[in-house]
Amino acid sequence: MLPPTLHDPATPLSPPAVPGRPRPAMSPPGGHLPVMCDQVLECLAVRPAGTYVDATYGRGGHARVLLGRLGPAGRLLVLDRDPEAVAAARRALGSDPRVQVAQGRFSRLGRVLAAAGLAGGVDGILFDLGVSSPQLDDPRRGFSFHRDGPLDMRMDPGEGPSARDWVNAAEADEIARVLRRYGEERHAGRIARAIVAARHRAPIETTGRLAEVIAAAVPRPLPGRHPATRSFQAIRIHVNRELEELEAALDQALASLAPGGRLVVVSFHSLEDRMVKRFLRRHARGDAFPPDLPVTADRLRPRLRLLGRARRPSEAEVAANPRARSAVLRAAERTEVPLD
Repeated sequence: MLPPTLHDPATPLSPPAVPGRPRPAMSPPGGHLPVMCDQVLECLAVRPAGTYVDATYGRGGHARVLLGRLGPAGRLLVLDRDPEAVAAARRALGSDPRVQVAQGRFSRLGRVLAAAGLAGGVDGILFDLGVSSPQLDDPRRGFSFHRDGPLDMRMDPGEGPSARDWVNAAEADEIARVLRRYGEERHAGRIARAIVAARHRAPIETTGRLAEVIAAAVPRPLPGRHPATRSFQAIRIHVNRELEELEAALDQALASLAPGGRLVVVSFHSLEDRMVKRFLRRHARGDAFPPDLPVTADRLRPRLRLLGRARRPSEAEVAANPRARSAVLRAAERTEVPLD
């Protein structure tokens, strides 16, 4: 049996209680702004009677905009790993008959869609990767060093070891490897040794103390950036296995799309974007053949068609929402070629 904080795909998704339709909104209450909203809608090419998946509900900015484009026959499934986001989705959208809400990691996407009867029949899937604004802004969640709080960083606080558990147990070599790989931190070794030395004096329990340890270990911090920024990002990615989850989700998303369905991914980290770029290009090229074998284009059987190049937010959007500055959007359309 799955823990109570996880959605079991064998059980029905939350059904709407009362028919209704929410008013379209460009941003939900609380000031959270959905990133690259116009580009997302353009790439998804939302049809009023289509079936869509918002795989990263957050606080519903993109979901509300999608619902504004759907008619009475349209359908939207919203998914999130964070139980607080799922609770917010059920409060905000639970009365809309077009909406289903589910909790689960990216790697459960296929099971969730199969349980909802949507396998192979989805017209569009959106991934808005990374940490959400509510997670960053709540010191209890331990994602940010701007306000002191417990060192957690788990997107689902009921699942797996926390950042506190890992930081206080991992060997220095492992810490350095994580900081280097996921944070591209050039002072990874120095920071890892400082963390191990600090926890020998007392366990590192809070975001504030970890940030202080890292700041003291960085000899020449970059102007305008806190010296702990890259390390916090790396630890978060490692604790939540974000790249592994994304890799599993991309394959499952492709398998869930109907011919003509669209896959749209907004990423904020170079490693995520690189993974998405390679995945889309690989399936847009089609079957792999030896380089010296003459093969006609009709035999390549591409599963995806790229929808232009990578897109980035406008200067106006970045000015209005600084958290959008590193966003990269990539999109592709499912072809008629069947998956083997």
